[in-house]
Amino acid sequence: MNVQKYIDSGVLEEYCLGLLNEGDQAFLIQMTMLYPEIKDELSAIDLAMERWAVSTAVRSGPELKERVPAGFGFGDSDAHLNYRQFPAIDKNADQHTWLSALNHLIPGVPSEDFVCLKIKKDDHLQQMLVITKTDFPQEEHGDYLESFFILKGRCECTVGNSHFKLAPGDFLEIPLNVKHAVKIISPFVVAILQYHW
Repeated sequence: MNVQKYIDSGVLEEYCLGLLNEGDQAFLIQMTMLYPEIKDELSAIDLAMERWAVSTAVRSGPELKERVPAGFGFGDSDAHLNYRQFPAIDKNADQHTWLSALNHLIPGVPSEDFVCLKIKKDDHLQQMLVITKTDFPQEEHGDYLESFFILKGRCECTVGNSHFKLAPGDFLEIPLNVKHAVKIISPFVVAILQYHW
């Protein structure tokens, strides 16, 4: 087994995010017992994600519960808003609608290099609001489709042998098992990141 290739595949990050199926989870656990370098890398990723989660956590409270539904145009009568009602992003997504809905969560100038806020998760779909100043290194996924929709900023995305320049309002879906990377070319990018399985 090529240990470094397995580590670079992104499977360790998927495990930490809870995206692996039971069979792949069991295989990864077995690999950590056979290869100390995989176990060490998994521990480092888990610790980094935990530190990141603590540093970017949004403190909950009554004001947050009121702000999020209000951002989607729901009044007090809709206080029990079901976040599963958020639409999936696709090539027809409207940038201005999403910006209007999430504007209260987007800082004018981000102080953090990377912020990721989960806005929807159900049995087939997970959506996150991502605010980043940093590039995304090359990765590939085999278990879920990844797509993103740019709300603010500009980036360049390499998908296999293709290159895309993305600006506000642009949508890109990454095919399964294709290596891809993202380079930020503006001071920061705000996007909806979506996983669909």
